[in-house]
Amino acid sequence: MLPDPQHLLAFTAAALVLAAVPGPGMLYVLARSLAGGRDVGLRSSLGTATGGLVHVVAAATGLSALLAVSASVFQVVKYVGAAYLIWLGLRMLATAKTAPQLSVEGGAVDNRAYRQGVLTEALNPKMALFFLSFLPQFCQPETGPVAAQMALLGLISVLLNTSADVVVAFAAGPLGRGLRHSPRWWRRQRTASGGLLVGLGVYTAARP
Repeated sequence: MLPDPQHLLAFTAAALVLAAVPGPGMLYVLARSLAGGRDVGLRSSLGTATGGLVHVVAAATGLSALLAVSASVFQVVKYVGAAYLIWLGLRMLATAKTAPQLSVEGGAVDNRAYRQGVLTEALNPKMALFFLSFLPQFCQPETGPVAAQMALLGLISVLLNTSADVVVAFAAGPLGRGLRHSPRWWRRQRTASGGLLVGLGVYTAARP
């Protein structure tokens, strides 16, 4: 019912690398942590995790419904997803020289941090597209229900992303200074991450 060990290991490795990339969710947690401190950052991290699970459930049930109509739809999703991953990678490469903008406005205590984190992640259409494009690449319809496989892979991805966000919440100060004053580091990690996404998209498109 689950992907074989090779697919699961490949997915975990890719998800781990992507979790370490400062994307919108991580930058949101960083900005909230800089504004309100560690507790606000941790609440924001839990919020983005909950929002991420919303996308995982939507992706798993949505793709399962499509497969119920036609098994060939999975191939269409695979190619569209691969193209989207390549586009994301190329966009990341194109913006590698653009430093992130971090807003640090806010109070010391914010009890709305969790709710805002949920809404920030759950209402982000780019995250929905990412899960729909990323998760199916590592599913194997021949081994069992795709919905169950996507749910497992999505849970792994959310756990890794949340772990990275928690680390950011604890280390907000040094990370914030690093992003502002180390453009070379930012450029290198964006270039490496963009190349990874392009490579993943090409690989999945070419795979039988």
